Amino acid sequence: MKRIALLFWLATAGCASGQRPAVADRWLLTGTRLYVAPDAPPLDDAWVVVSGGKIEAVGSAPDAPPAGVRREDACGGGVITAGFQNSHVHFTDPAFAGAASRPRDELQSPLSQLTTRYGFTTVVDTGSDPANTGALRQRIERGELRGPAILTVGSPLYPENGIPFYLRDLPPELLRQLAQPASAEEARALVRESFKTGAQGTKLFVATPQGHGEIRRMAEDIARAAADETHRRGGLVMVHPTDPDGVSAAVQAGADVIVHTTIDSPKREWSAELVGQLVSRHVSVVPTLQLWGYELAKADVPADVRERLVGGAERQLAAFSSAGGQVLFGTDAGYMTDLNPTQEYVLMAQAGLTPMRILASLTTAPAARWSASERRGRVTPGLDADLVVLGGDPATDVRRFTDVRCTIRAGRTLFVRAPAGGEPPAH
Repeated sequence: MKRIALLFWLATAGCASGQRPAVADRWLLTGTRLYVAPDAPPLDDAWVVVSGGKIEAVGSAPDAPPAGVRREDACGGGVITAGFQNSHVHFTDPAFAGAASRPRDELQSPLSQLTTRYGFTTVVDTGSDPANTGALRQRIERGELRGPAILTVGSPLYPENGIPFYLRDLPPELLRQLAQPASAEEARALVRESFKTGAQGTKLFVATPQGHGEIRRMAEDIARAAADETHRRGGLVMVHPTDPDGVSAAVQAGADVIVHTTIDSPKREWSAELVGQLVSRHVSVVPTLQLWGYELAKADVPADVRERLVGGAERQLAAFSSAGGQVLFGTDAGYMTDLNPTQEYVLMAQAGLTPMRILASLTTAPAARWSASERRGRVTPGLDADLVVLGGDPATDVRRFTDVRCTIRAGRTLFVRAPAGGEPPAH
């Protein structure tokens, strides 16, 4: 398969008329290995031609790339994959406050550390101040900041009188903004307003911990109304479940994505019936396994108990993945201050996911889930040039998924790992 060359040209009006993009927009990236997609054979000694922000051609030795194309040396020589998606982040860190007017230099570093530093060319914000995240997204799209595509669910909906105990220390003015619909019609109205302000989905907290073992649950008709209104507007319903009963409630409400596994006693782990419901209803799962150790350590839970609880979440992921469920990579970074996702990859591998299943959770699976497979998720001609260059092969060690040398979105280099730092080259 090393001799396979995938040489196609993106058919656009400009190309049809014999015009080529400007030289600065057409360049060559080479790599020791290229993962076209998780379900395709890799190409060794590979190359990718990027033109006008799209992938123009892909090939491997001994087939020579087109002559006269400028070579990108800063990012060449690594392992190339499609750009990654983190399906669970938050832009709630104070570093992003006032994003509309905050100086670029104050935003760029925290934005890179949260996203592009780890290869994320697309992220899903699963709850933040819509105005602030919207301003951040606009500045990225205008080219003022080097950042990923941001999908957002706006402000989450909570059960009536059901703000989680871990959010109660927020300033009173922020707590008053957290939506707790008391009726189905109120829930629909909140979803409509959220979409007006730029949301592409809705996040529901169908069950929230109140402390001392108490769980407050969203009424079934309210959850269903919010989900129906979201689907009517072409969005996805993302659900924070808290426990297995919350997972079941999410399925019944019409969830598209469960944004966490759960940590429970062995008697409360996901049943085969519940896993079967998730798979048959095409509900995706974002495991966030790293989060559990992080949270339990903050609560001073003994190490052996932490290991047992995280092991239960790993078994949930293993059962779901083995049953054919769609896994989406996500970390809860932004809420979790540990931004390095290495441990998430390790835990997913411990749960039995192969490196290529993990790659799918980063690329093809989220692209399919968000109906974007015609634009991203694979390294094939005609798709957006969303690319990651790694320093080593994740097939040999999943920790290599965080060995990011370069992150490229739509042909523009967003992040370059360099000993001396500095600005990446502009494309």
